[in-house]
Amino acid sequence: MREDTRSRIQEIALRRFTEQGYEATSLREIAEELGVTKAALYYHFKTKDDIVASLVEQRLSELEELLAWVRSRPKTARTRREFVERYAAGVRATRHHGIAHFLERNQTALRDHPTLIEIRERLMELASEFTEPGASATQRVSHSLALFALHSGKWLMNEDELSEEEIHQATVEVALRLLET
Repeated sequence: MREDTRSRIQEIALRRFTEQGYEATSLREIAEELGVTKAALYYHFKTKDDIVASLVEQRLSELEELLAWVRSRPKTARTRREFVERYAAGVRATRHHGIAHFLERNQTALRDHPTLIEIRERLMELASEFTEPGASATQRVSHSLALFALHSGKWLMNEDELSEEEIHQATVEVALRLLET
């Protein structure tokens, strides 16, 4: 039950932060929508920053695991392909797109949030880890853009035109092509 309440708080907060803005959303509003007192909400999260941290901590953990995996592998074309497939599956299987949309809409309020700085750092490490030492600037940019392709496909495509599966397949295909550069 405790985890259900915590998860419901995260869902409500994520939606409100995205729709209204992080700064314009209060813990009171989240508690009211959940149907609990503010004190009950405090049992799970003391601040809005705590909610944000909880939303991204799973993603940060996934990035850490992927970073450990890629560091344990040779820097080969096969590793890069497998990396893209693993990364794409992780993006698709989590709340990633909802959280990314929230972060994009609240950049000013959250740009210095410590957890988000950690995620940016891990993404930069990932981009550099799966490229061979001595790779050209074009190769390094192409490999970094492969990660961006996996993130941006959902934002750049109109979901009325393509299904989620079609968007996913297209972003993976584009990312794999970028690795060939």
